[in-house]
This record gives sequence, C-alpha cells and structure tokens, in this order.
Amino acid sequence: MTIRILLIDDHTLFRSGVRLLLQRQPDFEVVAEAGDGVEGLKRAQELKPDVVLLDLNLPGLSGLETLQLLTQDLPACAVIILTVSEEADELGQALRDGARGYLVKNIDAEALVSAIRRAAGGEAVIADSMTAKLVEQFRGQASHTPPPPGTAERHRLTARETQIVQWLARGASNKVIARELDVSESTVKIHVQNVLKKLNLTSRVQVAVYAVERGLYTEE
Repeated sequence: MTIRILLIDDHTLFRSGVRLLLQRQPDFEVVAEAGDGVEGLKRAQELKPDVVLLDLNLPGLSGLETLQLLTQDLPACAVIILTVSEEADELGQALRDGARGYLVKNIDAEALVSAIRRAAGGEAVIADSMTAKLVEQFRGQASHTPPPPGTAERHRLTARETQIVQWLARGASNKVIARELDVSESTVKIHVQNVLKKLNLTSRVQVAVYAVERGLYTEE
C-alpha cells in the first residue's frame, strides 16, 4: 500500500530535502508541498493524504492552528509535527489537538521513514528526546499517590525488563540504555519488544506513561 504524504513547511530547501528522501521509498508518494498553513489546508482537502508532515513555525496561520483545522477536516489523516521546537507545552498542545506524532528536525533519515510508516498504521510516534518531557507533564496531572511498586505488573516483568521500562520513561534511546546497562543495542531492542508484548502496548511512549501510572517510574 502506498502512503501518500503532504509536506507543510515554510523552508523550501528543507521541504526539497525531505521530499527527495521520502521519494526514495517504494511505498511513499509525496503528493504535494505547501509553504504555509492556508495553502497546506487547501492541498490537504483536495488530495486527502494519509500523512501530513507539519512544521509548527509557519507564517500567518500557525502550525497549531493548522493542525486543529486539519484534524477537524480530515480526522483519518495522520498529522506528524516535524519541528525544531522541543518545548513541552507545544508537545502537549499538539497531542491534545490530535497530532499523531511529534518529531524534531534533527531526526535521522531512517527514523523519520520508520515514524511515517508507524503513524500511517495508527501508532503514535514521538521523538525519544520528548518522551521524558511528556512523562513529566503527565506526572504533574496524575494523582500524587500512585500505586506502590510490587504490583502485578512488576511481577510480570523481569528485573532487567523493569530497568528497561524505567529508562524508557526517562526518554532514553536504545543506544543510551545499552550504554547504561552495559549490553548491546540488539539486546535492548529484544527487551523492549518483550516489554511491549507483555504489557500489551504498542509504543515506547505508552510504556513511559504506563510506568508513571503504575509507580514504576524513577528519577535518574
């Protein structure tokens, strides 16, 4: 199945680079580009893409305003914020407004391609560097009396898997976790897959929120 993608970003050179990257993928089709929110909305309504890559910093209609209108008009479309901003407030607002993902522009090519495929499949995709900030926001809104450690969830996880969950809740990448636990990245990847399967979750962000809810989150 071809994933049809719309790019909305006011930097022409950046759009060109992303378009060139995405067009190399056999299952991607970049159907259009737009340099502002108004043009982006018009193109989205005309072409009904599967995925929109949307910058927050746009002239005129802001990225968040564009996001709100996109999710209202095209609820089935997966909108991924792709921006330089790493502000927790903008992350939280984008997710509340219906964004399927939030990525920062220093993302590598392989990770971007993977994120687009996952978002098109219904998964939420958030940059590892933003996960800890999302968790902190969630902690601030959650109850001050989380369940104590030692619950059924902890018994379902091995000691190593519990460590993995705690590092995921801090927003750590596989590379960082591997270094901290003195294991290979491939071993970390296997542990993450096992955690997702045991807890019936689909993303690292869900694991992070789960850790906060179950009292498994610890500070570094």
